[in-house]
Amino acid sequence: MNRKRRRMMGRVRGSAWVVATLMTTLTLALPPASRAADPSVDEIVERTNRIAYYQGNDGRARVKMTIIDAQDRERLRQFTLIRRDQDQDDADTGTGEQKMYVYFRRPSDVNKMSFLVWKHPGKDDDRWLYLPALDLVKRIAASDQRTSFVGSHFFYEDVSGRAPEEDHHELLKTTESYYVLRNTPKKPNTVEFAHFDMWIHRESFIPVKMEYVDTSGKAYRRYEALEVKTVQGHPTVVKARMSDLRSSGDTLLEYDAVTYDIGVPEDVFSERYLRSPPNEHLR
Repeated sequence: MNRKRRRMMGRVRGSAWVVATLMTTLTLALPPASRAADPSVDEIVERTNRIAYYQGNDGRARVKMTIIDAQDRERLRQFTLIRRDQDQDDADTGTGEQKMYVYFRRPSDVNKMSFLVWKHPGKDDDRWLYLPALDLVKRIAASDQRTSFVGSHFFYEDVSGRAPEEDHHELLKTTESYYVLRNTPKKPNTVEFAHFDMWIHRESFIPVKMEYVDTSGKAYRRYEALEVKTVQGHPTVVKARMSDLRSSGDTLLEYDAVTYDIGVPEDVFSERYLRSPPNEHLR
């Protein structure tokens, strides 16, 4: 059996392991909860989006990104991510204005590169990327949202989140552990997928797995939450993977030193800090 075939089989077994064992991880990480009547589809979408992107008033994490291609060659990225919600009332419902700043530290070819997002519900987000080698601030167009984020298998849109109102949502089934939702784009000509399915943990509302399906009905991208911890009372994904099912490459994200409600001021999320990082808030 060749190396690529072994790696592909390992991924299949790995995916089954995630679905089968993440329930145990979540049970250990989360406080006990009594299950009430199942929420509506809209409530599931709202709560899932809030848990994925809006926990706490703000937050910070150190992130290690390992990019693996089809030949098992690895590239490393290390960065710090900080986030601030503009209106906590809206954030509590998984909506509202939000700002995000990413500062790259390693390796040397991405050192001092930074990425800024202003998230606008109901309209296109504003995104900027600073390239220090060129001393250039590049605006990321809305049409580029679903392109590779710094050479990884994650897209720009994956980092800041896809707005729920961009899709139609359908509950496919409810299992003992998960809600399975199908999300179909309202404007299919603006994206490369026909739909994507989400496996959402029923107690925590963490999206455990997502599969993106093309117009021929084949899954071509897969996101998996690999490890969850409770941080300051918030269930938090601390290890995740995005896989390209066509090329067999994938990207692993590992989060460290995750903290919430640290009091990040709004002016940190401005274009001036793309060139001059706010070091006191990146520690």
